[in-house]
Amino acid sequence: TDNLFPYRVYGGQQDNTSVMIESRNPSGWAISDHNWNSSAGGESAFIAFNPDDPRYTMGGSYQGTIELLDQKTNEGKGVMISPIQYQALQPKNMKYRFNWNAPIIWSKHDNAFYHGGNKLFRTTNLGKSWEVISPDLTRNDESKLGISGVPYTNEGAGGENYGTLSYVKDSPNEKGVIWTGSDDGFVHVTRDGGKTWTNVTPAGLQECLINSIEVSPHDNATAYIATTRYKFNDFTPGLFKTTDYGKTWVKINEGIPYGAFTRVVREDDVRKDLLYAGTETGFYISYNGGKNWSACQLNLPVVAITDLMIRQGDLVASTQGRAFWIFDDLSLFRQYDAAAKGFQLLRPEDAVRVSGFSPMDGPANDSEERGPSSPIGTNAPTGVVFYYVLPEKVDSAASLTLQIKDAQGAVVHAYSSEADKKFVSFPGGPNPDPTLSKKSGFNRFVWNMRYPSVEGAPNVYIEGSYRGHKASPGLYTAILKYGSEEKTTTFSILPNPGIQATAAEYQESHEFQSKVEAAITEIHRAVNQLKEAKRQTEDLIKVLDTDASRKEIKDAAEALVKKITTWDEKVVQRKSESNDDIINFVNKISADYIFLKGELDSNTPMVSQGAREQLDALNGLWKTYKAEYEEIVQKDVVNLNTLCRQKGVDKVSLPTSK
Repeated sequence: TDNLFPYRVYGGQQDNTSVMIESRNPSGWAISDHNWNSSAGGESAFIAFNPDDPRYTMGGSYQGTIELLDQKTNEGKGVMISPIQYQALQPKNMKYRFNWNAPIIWSKHDNAFYHGGNKLFRTTNLGKSWEVISPDLTRNDESKLGISGVPYTNEGAGGENYGTLSYVKDSPNEKGVIWTGSDDGFVHVTRDGGKTWTNVTPAGLQECLINSIEVSPHDNATAYIATTRYKFNDFTPGLFKTTDYGKTWVKINEGIPYGAFTRVVREDDVRKDLLYAGTETGFYISYNGGKNWSACQLNLPVVAITDLMIRQGDLVASTQGRAFWIFDDLSLFRQYDAAAKGFQLLRPEDAVRVSGFSPMDGPANDSEERGPSSPIGTNAPTGVVFYYVLPEKVDSAASLTLQIKDAQGAVVHAYSSEADKKFVSFPGGPNPDPTLSKKSGFNRFVWNMRYPSVEGAPNVYIEGSYRGHKASPGLYTAILKYGSEEKTTTFSILPNPGIQATAAEYQESHEFQSKVEAAITEIHRAVNQLKEAKRQTEDLIKVLDTDASRKEIKDAAEALVKKITTWDEKVVQRKSESNDDIINFVNKISADYIFLKGELDSNTPMVSQGAREQLDALNGLWKTYKAEYEEIVQKDVVNLNTLCRQKGVDKVSLPTSK
């Protein structure tokens, strides 16, 4: 994986090219072929690059061939160490022997690429020249280096080459420390950049494939190897750990059953001793440095996991024929505490503001398949994902609320486990806020990073979104209350790294959109108030129709209804019944505000001059309509109520504003 945003996942595809896939679609619904591309090398490729600047990418293929791909120009160049046609040669007669999956890595310590054959090679000039920095690091057993595939056929592509390096790993924190593993069971380490090498193969290790090596990000002397003997019909898991640069090793397989032979092990880069293992039958996890393991399959298919990598708080898995998979929130594993009981709120992972969507943005449902059914990738959630734990016996009478505050302590949004009983749903109107799940054990809630929706006017169909605008990048506080208990945590909203904008621009956009949303809510509250006043007045007229002695009240009531109707027709368009009616009936002022809101609802915090001018125009028009509204409320309704009291008739009352 590289370290861009979104980061890209690289790998070889059997009988195909190598592939490079974006880990998410930041502006769409799913990860499709538009987010894929080929990369360097071929089907058997190890792929290497500077993750922060992956312009120059090296990818391998058969018999030690390497392609250097310039991903800016999409031009590739062969940089094979020794351009020799090996395919008819016996491995023992080859100048260098290379595994089908010959390892290639890039090292940040010297900006160099390393390539493993039976020896280790290094280039510091993008393959223009290579230097040999090791002796033969394999068993070099010539009895097993004859023609591959005999007596049936000569397998000339190198898929059965033996006595080759199968893995190379440099220490993430210590310059000059490089580990190698071979396909015939040797482990070597150098601590001086290749000048001297030590065979540190675990004592008694049988001939096997060293499938992966991991160096602890927390302790330079600690390393792990994943070995396998499936080619010997031995399916025993084979994980080993050293804490002294390979002088001594211990087996760490407890909990992984026979048959789940081990292909890869990784240590979490945040929580020490949190280990992840990929096996032939699935995924395993250890919280104590490998002393014991537990299966943790979740929704992952039962499939061989060939590699694991941690990137930007995610765990990326490659599988044998079942695609790439991403566990996109390692904060769950990192915060897990088996001893913790009762009510808990986990710190959510910091979230990047993106424009896309995901089927995982909604409430969790353990019974449903997450993600699309068509052959496309599932987007990661596009909001802030909260996880909380409720006691084994949930108090049904206890309230559950979540309040989100900004760095200044102002409430951004609040949610509850109870639905809003006053909410009125209608076509073309806002959606209700989602509710917090309230079940025993783990619960999940995704905040879409938005402020509350603006208020609607029931039965007024408006094309556009009522959703509040997105919160600006910054630090936020979440307060979860369950009955009398309260838990607090913090998290950050991060800007999309590809958007060049200042904190001041985000703040300006926030303030501008807040003004637009406040105006919409104010207008619709006025509309709803006068609609209710009109209903009461019309009911009053029906009563007065049979009483000629109260004609004065009836005339005043009819005049009020007419005045409210005239005002309402200026402010909202009640003839529209669908989005297509935008071409049939002229927008009124509230719809014009919502259209302006939609223009502003972008991940890029830019307020255009046109938007400023339109807001000024709308505010000027609303000022006129608001004055008319206030005259109706403060004069006409009051006068009618006064007249009703004088004549002994019940008055008209306005509903209370929210």
